[in-house]
Amino acid sequence: MSRILVIDDEKSIRNTLREILEYEKYLVDDAPDGIEGLQLVKENRYDAILCDIKMPRMDGLEVLTQVIELTDTPVIMISGHGSIDTVVEAIKKGAYDYISKPLDLNRLMVTLRNAFDRTKLVDETRLLKKKIRTNDQMIGESESMQRIREMIGRVAPTEARVLITGESGTGKELVARQLHALSQRSEGPFVEVNCAAIPTELIESNLFGHEKGSFTSAIKQHKGDFEQANGGTLFLDEIGDMSLSAQSKVLRALQENKITRVGGEKEISVDVRVIAATNKNLKEEIKQKTFREDLFHRLSVIIIDVPQLTRRIDDIPLLVDHFLSETCLTMGKTPPSITATAIAALQTLPWTGNIRELRNVVERLIILCDGVITDAEVTRYARCYNAPSS
Repeated sequence: MSRILVIDDEKSIRNTLREILEYEKYLVDDAPDGIEGLQLVKENRYDAILCDIKMPRMDGLEVLTQVIELTDTPVIMISGHGSIDTVVEAIKKGAYDYISKPLDLNRLMVTLRNAFDRTKLVDETRLLKKKIRTNDQMIGESESMQRIREMIGRVAPTEARVLITGESGTGKELVARQLHALSQRSEGPFVEVNCAAIPTELIESNLFGHEKGSFTSAIKQHKGDFEQANGGTLFLDEIGDMSLSAQSKVLRALQENKITRVGGEKEISVDVRVIAATNKNLKEEIKQKTFREDLFHRLSVIIIDVPQLTRRIDDIPLLVDHFLSETCLTMGKTPPSITATAIAALQTLPWTGNIRELRNVVERLIILCDGVITDAEVTRYARCYNAPSS
């Protein structure tokens, strides 16, 4: 239920607004002046604030200035003495809107609903940014993780192409995102392509784009991933699954920094740093003639190998703590505690799915356990999914 604060020195106005807003099922607090209003703002969280301009002790514009310093709650100014200059000043200072007295109740209710939508959007954006920050973190202090961080720090500022190797679920995408974030291209786009998820007949259209009419479903021109990543980073995930035909065109794009859309003749210059990743042994794929050796050498100026989780079990306590916080933030729950014996039990599991599997197990334990995660719960809810039957 949305909560509203009314700051006005006229008791009749406060009472009228309270009656109207409570009838509309809102929670309402009120204050007779700006000083008391600011104290309530410090003590509570509001979805909107209605504030008079002409008040004793502290006028509304000063209240507005201080509220904006304390919170991003939308402030709607109300006054029966306002001029155009006052309205302009209030909006410049950050007021969400300005309504003249006597209040038009229809306009007031519409303005409040819009303000609530804005508050919800701000909250969702803040949560999303927090998720993005936490999702892109590389968690772990093991020797192997420290080596990877050091390598990223050296390589990221350069234009060198990087090949990231490692089993599925080890966190290859995180390494790619860190390379982009610490590069000179960090303000540019980061475009991710899962080569294994795109059908062979569509991979070239996805990567290089196509012209209208170049094939049956090409009803309009399409810019491919290389063009969309211009000025930034193109991350080719699972590149070992790319068709030989597409590989040859990627090689040409890397050699010449130019691409041609499917069905087109014009060469288009692109400025892209390519980072690739694979869970396959590309040298074996070269022997099997399913991967081009010249492309391998173009991509592997630097190779970063991401270890299996079983090779960095000392990082499991940090990873578990991170996933507990991250998952509970998404669920809106308080993170449960986890015993030392439960952590020890998690460290003994084979983790064939690596970090991705650990994340799933932590989420399962959060859902199925009550308050405290013990080794018994790990045995019951995690081991049976990871270890083979005895």
